[in-house]
Amino acid sequence: MSKEDLNNKYDSLSGKNNKSFYKPDKKDQEYTNNLNNPGEYPYTRGIHDNMYRGKLWTMRQFAGFGKPEETNERFKFLLNEGQTGLSVAFDMPTLMGYDPGHDFSIGEVGHCGVSVSNLKDMERLFDGIDLTKVSVSMTINGPAIVIFAFYVSLAIKRNYDLSLLHGTLQNDILKEYIAQKEWIYPPKESMRIITDMVSYCKDNLPNYNTISISGYHIREAGSTAQQELAFTLANGFTYVDYCLKAGLNIDDFAPRLSFFFNAHSDFFEEIAKYRAARKIWSNIMKNKYKAKNPKSLKLRFHTQTAGCSLTAQQPENNITRTSFQALSAVLGGTQSLHTNSMDETLALPSEKAAEIALRTQQILAYETGVANVADPLGGSWYVEELTQKMEEDVLDYFEKIDKLGGVIECIESGYLQKEIADSSAILNEKIDSKERIIVGMNEYENKNEKITIPILKISKKVEDDQIEFIKKLRLERNNQLVAEKLKEVENASKNNDNLLYPIIDAVLEYATLGEIVQAMKNVFGDWQEKSII
Repeated sequence: MSKEDLNNKYDSLSGKNNKSFYKPDKKDQEYTNNLNNPGEYPYTRGIHDNMYRGKLWTMRQFAGFGKPEETNERFKFLLNEGQTGLSVAFDMPTLMGYDPGHDFSIGEVGHCGVSVSNLKDMERLFDGIDLTKVSVSMTINGPAIVIFAFYVSLAIKRNYDLSLLHGTLQNDILKEYIAQKEWIYPPKESMRIITDMVSYCKDNLPNYNTISISGYHIREAGSTAQQELAFTLANGFTYVDYCLKAGLNIDDFAPRLSFFFNAHSDFFEEIAKYRAARKIWSNIMKNKYKAKNPKSLKLRFHTQTAGCSLTAQQPENNITRTSFQALSAVLGGTQSLHTNSMDETLALPSEKAAEIALRTQQILAYETGVANVADPLGGSWYVEELTQKMEEDVLDYFEKIDKLGGVIECIESGYLQKEIADSSAILNEKIDSKERIIVGMNEYENKNEKITIPILKISKKVEDDQIEFIKKLRLERNNQLVAEKLKEVENASKNNDNLLYPIIDAVLEYATLGEIVQAMKNVFGDWQEKSII
């Protein structure tokens, strides 16, 4: 393609030229302070001056089911169909730090994600995939340090330069206590684990995002958009505080923090949420934390369309819901996007449903023209008012959280959990009374509907095979050496040494997820949530 052709690439269908962004004729101080141009502080209008002209958002479909080999096949299918990044969904035993065969794992292995409990599983999961060429996101929190050690150990075995690895580890334990409820260790011990990981990545994986601070699950639990943004950013600043207390320099780790937001159904409110998020983050990082690196000020985020908005009734309608939600994320300036499949309220996505979800993103990117201009809704009276009000509401929540002692104290007292529960109850009452219409569910129902879309089913054989695999692994490895390495993990937990180094050593000797998690439990214990009723 010639240079002239490239310049015309962003013309409208009618052949009219689009600027990379639009702004007022006269740039006054109010515009500069509150909005400014895309790519300029406070980044309200986007973190890049040319946004998607420079690089489209990463199309990162969440995938994982059954055995590692089965998920590997799905990964290769999606990459072949044009997906540009991977996102791993783990099953419940993995998310909770249990091996297949544990009493708490029975009936759940491979059902809501892929089963991964050892280095060989990780090798099977990414067989034939060059990890230096594709960005990998992994959604896991309580045992994130162990799963990350599997990933790093695989790279070590393949003789990769670790600095070439790029991707994101969710690793946001605070939102687990607030919303998703998949924790293992108490809050303060969990924060120590996270700072160990941030420190390790600073020294060894400079291009890897060590935390994806997640509002998604807060919103899925029933929060409002304002609560999602306030609690997520408050969590983000809490991670900053703990990293600083651990002796890290703000500009050494802040550029590798990323965020994960929900794209819900109120189209313009969601766009305002993303714009306000960038402004609030950049202002506080600059003025409170005195960050100097511009990358420390830029809030980068992944978006997933709202799972809680999908309906089991008339599931094909979910394609339309997801399309509008994805559009709001793109207009709001997301860096990465997952579009939910139409069948996710019924089962794990089938191959066909996953393909349609990916095509939704590709149509947005290549057919609609929305990627041609940065922040095309900037200057809209409605959007700007919503953005300003969103910022004010979030700052009000920050004040309340600070008065109560901070995020950890608010978690331990149940304040944040109760705020979400109250909002969820209000929304459900509105749906039940039809004050809020959900098409196909509480209005425009099809009483004679028959579900005809294919449903992915996970067989009992998956669990049996994974149990046999780990039994064989334990017979073949050097168990005396594994026991020694697990003792080193336990000692590092006691002595406040960086945990990643002994965990990687244990992983390379084929210690399992459950064994490593238990070694840390021996020191840290479990955490029990206080009732908020």
